[in-house]
Amino acid sequence: MNQGRTVFSQLIAFLPDREFRRCVARYEGDARLRDFCCWDQYLTMAFAQLTYRESLRDIEACLRALGSKVYHMGFQGKVARSTLADANESRDWRILADFAQVLIAIARPLYAHDPIGIDLDQSLYALDSTTIDLCLSLFPWAKFRKHKAAVKMHTLLDLHGSIPTFIGITDGKVHDVNILDEIPPEAGAFYVMDRGYVDFERLYVFTLSAAFFVVRTKSNILLQRRYSHPVDKTTGVRSDHTVILTAFDSATAYPDPLRRVSYLDVETRKRFKFLTNNFTLPALTIAKIYKLRWRVELFFESSTWCTPLDVMEFQGSIALNRPLAGSLDGSVRQRIARRPLCAESRVRSHKPATQATVSTESAVKQWLA
Repeated sequence: MNQGRTVFSQLIAFLPDREFRRCVARYEGDARLRDFCCWDQYLTMAFAQLTYRESLRDIEACLRALGSKVYHMGFQGKVARSTLADANESRDWRILADFAQVLIAIARPLYAHDPIGIDLDQSLYALDSTTIDLCLSLFPWAKFRKHKAAVKMHTLLDLHGSIPTFIGITDGKVHDVNILDEIPPEAGAFYVMDRGYVDFERLYVFTLSAAFFVVRTKSNILLQRRYSHPVDKTTGVRSDHTVILTAFDSATAYPDPLRRVSYLDVETRKRFKFLTNNFTLPALTIAKIYKLRWRVELFFESSTWCTPLDVMEFQGSIALNRPLAGSLDGSVRQRIARRPLCAESRVRSHKPATQATVSTESAVKQWLA
């Protein structure tokens, strides 16, 4: 029953406003402000994302059309586009980044035991990146091609609930594999990646950390078969081999044996070959794990919010985008509101993979890298 509260205010009520005030106080976000505090800025950006506003003028016109209802939505004053632009440009982005960490810590336990379609007790993460196109005349520091500017957002997604645990924004020219240096592997967890992340020196770090990876192999990787394991070809699995690397540099970087699983998709009649350092799971489960990588593409489609109103700053090789931090908050905020909070702990026994730093490629077919 509606008790007079707007849907927006009911959604915002799930957020820990006390924690937000702590984040603001940590960086003195409201110091020397007469009006339009950080909470008003956050509410404005949340409203803009949830209602798909496309410009500062669009946000201002929509909120002013609501009249007195804006107060009941939680706003303490009027929203002007110039004031919002100044706030996005000058206020500390770390306020939103820290608050996103708070929301992630709340949301992940709520989805810790949700089924993901395979029988797997360990944590499962999908790592991918997406390129955000920018206007070269407005963002000359983000030169990507001769007549094109872009930045790249690298995302590590917890597939239990599709909640991001790491987001890093880099220059568009940075190769995907370099982001592996920024992610400490979680012991016992599975990481699924496309073949752009095949770097055996970096993948060996996962093995040394007792973590598991599933990647698509490349056609030019030299492998030698050591053992062949029986498979049920009615499931689509064509082969299950224990292999070793034969190229000198690759074998030096990764001296341990690997497992190669070949799978035939009956719908597309395409064959896929996967490499993993896990030798205990069934071969079909390895193929299903890779198929779940598609969820990170769906996350990019549903959560990416990059419009001309985005205010970006460039420092070295890192671009920190305040609206993208708000987009991260938004993707987690809806999941908190969708799942009621409970007193009993539903957290898995492991610790989170890493803290989220604030970093989207066009969607590809479900199996293709």
